Amino acid sequence: MRLRSFLPIALSLALIGGSTAYALAADNPYERGPAPSNSSIEAARGPFAVSETSVSSLVSGFGGGTIYYPTSTASGTFGAVAVSPGYTGTQSSIAWLGPRIASQGFVVFTIDTITIYDQPDSRASQLLAALDYLTQRSSVRSRIDTSRLGVMGHSMGGGGTLRAASERPSLQAAIPLTGWHTTKNWSSVRVPTLVVGAESDSIAPVATHSEPFYNSLPSSLDKAYLELNNATHFAPNSPNTTIAKYSISWLKRFIDNDTRYEQFLCPAPGRSTLIEEYRDTCPHS
Repeated sequence: MRLRSFLPIALSLALIGGSTAYALAADNPYERGPAPSNSSIEAARGPFAVSETSVSSLVSGFGGGTIYYPTSTASGTFGAVAVSPGYTGTQSSIAWLGPRIASQGFVVFTIDTITIYDQPDSRASQLLAALDYLTQRSSVRSRIDTSRLGVMGHSMGGGGTLRAASERPSLQAAIPLTGWHTTKNWSSVRVPTLVVGAESDSIAPVATHSEPFYNSLPSSLDKAYLELNNATHFAPNSPNTTIAKYSISWLKRFIDNDTRYEQFLCPAPGRSTLIEEYRDTCPHS
């Protein structure tokens, strides 16, 4: 996987007993939290205590929502993610993602849309408006690194996630969850994208949605396709360890440039009782 931002590297030269020794030390200033393990990213809560604050529906550009954020500022600023619900859904349908991801070291904004019937492209605009509010006007804006942002969404919110990624290439990560969109070609996307589909989805079948979405993304892009075994369209609407595990790993790897999480993405996990299929462009280095 390629790093999307410069990581400071200190090179020191030492002369020891007439021989030359080189010590190369790399430091990632965006790492947050202890070294990960399978158990740590599958846990219901990560290492950060989380607080939350509500945003009024009267705000401009989207329908309000809830911001979840690490309580302590001792680690510095955090990357941030906006999450959209699907058609007829409200933020309550994706609320579980808020504290779960925030506790791993992110600011997470689960939003309501202006109406529950908003189409994917409208949801894209609202996701971007929510990120702008989060970084410019929210009460937690000082906790956020504005260069490290991502988007997620369920169903039409997943389609909106793809559209938002195509419209704002400066984003660091995108994760459409059982996404729905009439557009099937996303070759314009330049944002590392994890496409999550569900094997038994009858509303956005993977054969006509998630798979063509993934296949249309550029082959040079950091991308992955995760198909949940025997799962329905509504799998993202309740706590799901598989969705959480790979979403957290993706966000950590691309928003935080944290290569400690690469082990969960590459090599690609095999088929299991939880995973029907996993594809990616690994290796990315």
